[in-house]
Amino acid sequence: MSGSTVFVHETACLDDQVSLGGGTKIWHFTHILSGSVVGENCNIGQNVVIGPDVRIGKGCKIQNNVSVYKGVTLEDDVFCGPSMVFTNVFNPRAHIQRMDEARPTLVRQGATIGANATIVCGITVGRYALIGAGAVVTRDVPDFALIYGNPARQHGWVCACGEKLPKDLRCPACGKAYLLRDGRLDEAETGEEEHR
Repeated sequence: MSGSTVFVHETACLDDQVSLGGGTKIWHFTHILSGSVVGENCNIGQNVVIGPDVRIGKGCKIQNNVSVYKGVTLEDDVFCGPSMVFTNVFNPRAHIQRMDEARPTLVRQGATIGANATIVCGITVGRYALIGAGAVVTRDVPDFALIYGNPARQHGWVCACGEKLPKDLRCPACGKAYLLRDGRLDEAETGEEEHR
């Protein structure tokens, strides 16, 4: 553990070789398995399981009852809503050992995954994407995409601040402008949005 600013509730269980960044809080009945790294200023809720060998960036919030399995990587500032689910083996069977077939899942910077959503293994969730509550995500999610449903589909775009973008792609909340190029949304450079 790094620094005295880490808080670990007395009911939490940390295995050997776990690294916690300064300012991180680990709450009730959480278990962090060996080899996992949790960045600075994370808030890990109640009854969370992390690892083994998971990488979590700084500023992440993992709400109650989430399991972040081996093969999952969270970049900085990712939000995982209550009881959302990651998987790591595509076709599990109780009577067949398949942990060597775990498919990696990457959640990029700033993405939000809503409560009770399911992320099927082997995909990438793009930067600042917003996945609605209860969604079942079975394929890659573009940066800034608004995704919901079962199976999950894209229903528009969101700003980095989390607001749904109107047709002109200028955020009504913070004023940030975006450009759509070849089916990808990017933040507009100063003045660039005038040439859409």
